[in-house]
Amino acid sequence: MKDIVYFDDDDCDLEAFKKQIDRKLEAADVPHAAEIAKNVPIYDVAALSGLLSDDVARRAVLEEWAHVLGRSSGVLVLRGAYDDTTPVDDATKAYEAIIAAERADGRAADHFAAAGANDRIWNSLQKLCEVSPEIFATYFGNSAIASVCEAWLGPGYQMTAQVNLVRPGGKAQTAHRDYHLGFQSAAEAKRFPAHVHDLSPVMTLQGAVAHCDMPVESGPTKLLPFSQQFRPGYLAYRFPAFARLFEERCIQLPLAKGDAVFFSPALFHAAGENRSADINRMANLLQVSSPLGRAMEVVDREGMCRQLYPVVQALQAAGRLNAAQSAAAIAACAEGYSFPTNLDSDPPVGGLAPETQAALFHRALAEGMTHAQFEAALDEHTTRRRP
Repeated sequence: MKDIVYFDDDDCDLEAFKKQIDRKLEAADVPHAAEIAKNVPIYDVAALSGLLSDDVARRAVLEEWAHVLGRSSGVLVLRGAYDDTTPVDDATKAYEAIIAAERADGRAADHFAAAGANDRIWNSLQKLCEVSPEIFATYFGNSAIASVCEAWLGPGYQMTAQVNLVRPGGKAQTAHRDYHLGFQSAAEAKRFPAHVHDLSPVMTLQGAVAHCDMPVESGPTKLLPFSQQFRPGYLAYRFPAFARLFEERCIQLPLAKGDAVFFSPALFHAAGENRSADINRMANLLQVSSPLGRAMEVVDREGMCRQLYPVVQALQAAGRLNAAQSAAAIAACAEGYSFPTNLDSDPPVGGLAPETQAALFHRALAEGMTHAQFEAALDEHTTRRRP
């Protein structure tokens, strides 16, 4: 593809995309894999345990995983990530109790199906640790999972998790990409230069731990190997032609309890429909972030907003700041990104991302909020985002 500064709709070439996904994963490319299924390398964790405990051999495995996630098929499976599934069973019981408690107090969260068909536990990481630190330790104390996270993100990665429980009848998702740019609208994604589209996939890693056996009829994730390498894919997945091709070419792999699947957030994927009669498909969705996605200094942006708002309002009224100048001042002051947040109390409204602090600042100016009204709105915004 030509050197592009910004992607636009015209860059979403379906024929180029087809060439990308027409590739085939060769056994020589994944020498540590136990097998290849539908262009996905399957790794037997028990067979790799000796290698993962040796520094030199572990490095070779991690290099292979990084290659698969970035430059090859974009997805891999750890068969038997939990050789003993007791921690998985213990965590399942804890998560079921959390789901019941959240339903009882009206916080039930359905993700992509009709109300009541699914349940989601936001921040299942923290909630499990609070309910039972011992279960948390045995469940997340998994060296194979830690190794694949390090393979893609390096040391110091930031773990988050969300449990998804899909009951029989739970419908499929449509093809999409994930966090970061996958959570932005098409219009917003176009504002980011092409090199940021290239950067977004290396900032996170998607994973899922199977909490039950998942035959294909239960709807394990639909995946399109090699699709993560299509550079304008954060725009392309939204087009009907790409969505149709995804449905024609996507694959699904059955998983056993204790297996784990990891894939690039840029891989075209979608949760499948649970067509089973009696399988409550539970997975713990791991979203692991790079340690590098942070500013150098700790800044009290809320306090700055409180100070700046009446000043910008007055300067606008006096004609001393135009719209572009005001936007630049707000960008230097306010938090312009929706995440991280508390998705229990600050869910997305009208999209995939909640209102940012900067968006609130702009909205307050547009609505003519007084300083006191803005501070009240800012207080509410801050409270919603707290853990």
